[in-house]
Amino acid sequence: MIETTDHIPPLDTSTAVALASGRLGDASSVLGPQQAPGGRYLRAFLPGALAVSVQQEGKDSVPLHVAEPEGLFVGPLSDGPYLLEITWPGGAQITEDPYAYGPLLGDLDLHLIGEGRHLELSRALGANLATIDGVHGVRFAVWAPNARRVSVVGTFNSWDGRRHMMHRRGDSGVWELFVPRLGSGEFYKYEIVDRDGHLLPQKADPLARAAQLPPGTASIVPRQASHVWGDDVWMGARADRQGPAAPISIYELHPGSWVRGPGGDMLDWRGLADRLVPYAKAMGFTHVELLPVAEHPFTGSWGYQPLGLFAPTRRFGEPEDFALFVEACHAEGIGVIVDWVPAHFPSDAHGLARFDGTALYEHDDPREGFHKDWNTLIYNFGRREVSNFLMASALYWLEHFHVDGLRVDAVASMLYRDYSRNPGEWRPNIHGGRENLEAVDFLRHLNAVIAERVPGAVMIAEESTAWPGVTRSSAEGGLGFAYKWNMGWMHDTLQYMERDPLYRSHHHSEMTFGMAYAYSEQFILPLSHDEVVHGKGSLLGKMPGDTWTKFAGLRAYFAFMWMHPGKKLLFMGGEIAQGREWNHDGEIDWDLLADPLHRGIQALVVDLNRIYRDSRALHATDSVPGGFRWLIENDRENAVFAFLRQVEGDAPMLVVVNMTPVPRHGYRVGVPHAGRWREVLNSDATQYGGSGVGNGGGVNAEPRPYGEEANSAELILPPLAALVFRYEGA
Repeated sequence: MIETTDHIPPLDTSTAVALASGRLGDASSVLGPQQAPGGRYLRAFLPGALAVSVQQEGKDSVPLHVAEPEGLFVGPLSDGPYLLEITWPGGAQITEDPYAYGPLLGDLDLHLIGEGRHLELSRALGANLATIDGVHGVRFAVWAPNARRVSVVGTFNSWDGRRHMMHRRGDSGVWELFVPRLGSGEFYKYEIVDRDGHLLPQKADPLARAAQLPPGTASIVPRQASHVWGDDVWMGARADRQGPAAPISIYELHPGSWVRGPGGDMLDWRGLADRLVPYAKAMGFTHVELLPVAEHPFTGSWGYQPLGLFAPTRRFGEPEDFALFVEACHAEGIGVIVDWVPAHFPSDAHGLARFDGTALYEHDDPREGFHKDWNTLIYNFGRREVSNFLMASALYWLEHFHVDGLRVDAVASMLYRDYSRNPGEWRPNIHGGRENLEAVDFLRHLNAVIAERVPGAVMIAEESTAWPGVTRSSAEGGLGFAYKWNMGWMHDTLQYMERDPLYRSHHHSEMTFGMAYAYSEQFILPLSHDEVVHGKGSLLGKMPGDTWTKFAGLRAYFAFMWMHPGKKLLFMGGEIAQGREWNHDGEIDWDLLADPLHRGIQALVVDLNRIYRDSRALHATDSVPGGFRWLIENDRENAVFAFLRQVEGDAPMLVVVNMTPVPRHGYRVGVPHAGRWREVLNSDATQYGGSGVGNGGGVNAEPRPYGEEANSAELILPPLAALVFRYEGA
């Protein structure tokens, strides 16, 4: 028989059993202050406690009675606030009762969550420091609509899911609880019982803003945001600095393997700020792009299988340290782009997979919800709460951390239902097609919202197909991205460069075809991490021939890329011609810079960035037809290319590239203007490790028609080299 006082109604057997087993769905209906005809009373369920008393101001401490089930304490309660004095085997604790607090989230929050329109979701869900009725603590909230019971567990309650069972807020699917006297730094998870009564593996918080260092998987109550931003000048100007007419040269890097500290330890964000920022500035890059830094369980995924879309990984320090890193970049005029992964997530038991016992964030049908290639789960973009979760994550990085852009990973896998699937392994859309209409709507809405809320930020698509209008606005029927990686250009030109120069004449179009579609989107030309992993070797290693030929070919290729329409991206190590494939467990082979050939590649990249940045003709018309003109497009036999970059108000730039190891004397090129063309770059110059063949200070073009031009100049073309000339007038 349940022990009780006269006016306290006993728990019925089924409720008592559910409470004892941690399967009671609405703990607040029986715990905390309750009202009965005989007066106010209190129930406290504290398994493991030896005794519990109630303290109220102006009154003596009143012991609560031991009741059944074991761990239940009951007793009369006067009006007004109260404290629980709990005797544990290890000592005493005095605290407020979590069940003394009514609803925490407002109706507007719940409405917006249900509508999928809560763009500041991390302020509503997750763990947030709060003060309620003068009491400091943590307000926990989580979306788990199909759960029977949700508890917050952690070091503060010995990970016992019976101690802090959460309140369910009606039909919203949101569970919440205020835990008094808890502060930042506490480890926690959610313990969930599914609708069939099965206890699930403890789950990390989907909205966690800090997480335990792997292999730990707990979430951490974050500190109160304290960073005071001082980058107003940068933020006010970045729209122009990131626009289609701006010079954008991106240094892509993996923060954990760019450089290591003493003993081989990874640098933290402060260490990276001290070393990376001055390096990127000295190299002339306008931006750094970080491989995903959201929390992820497996280091070998490089962050591309994240589970903490609101938490900068603890591998490099605290969230505040990441904010300091971003501001350090801005102080030196460098933008920060972060790789962001909304396409899929890993199936780790502590993560989002079947979060409340059902396919909540993912699709239930593996034909829609499972990536065989990556062994990951696909977000259900058609579920408004899920798309809201992803959109709030994107906004969190852009608004909270002042990140300047997000490079959205694996967009192609989002757009097509049959991505990397055989017939019968995918489900068509409602019209019978292969397009993922829900993902398309999500991307359009995401980009439209970001354009409105975060002006000046850029969204970049890694999209490898010919999907039309990736960088057209959502209003025009496009996806609304600012830029798209030009994967086709990268694939074609790298394939050309890997060929023996003897056979390049047969594949001339691999270098020219990119201009056939160069203005169909706003492109970034990427030489990314994907090209130097999984047995692909390094950029230098792709070049054929002996050592000299390899270096000369890489120099010529870099110069061709920097002079070609499109913004630039280079993965770390490429700028020093790393000879081996990237290894995320080490660092770049910086000792290679003792070799003049490697120093020469680095010096060339510095000069390419400078010339590209200083010449409007080379960047202002990257996305505008008329800023580029072929002068020599079809000299297959000699593997020579020549083109003009031009813009009104700036001197035109002539680019001539010889992709064979044969120097060519007396090579004539038609040009639009007679007069002096100064040689501003020669990738075969001795300071870059070349042979020094060239045209000295430049050449004089004469009024002698050649090709379609009224004037022409006779050049010396160095072997495997690119020349860049700037027109200086008659």
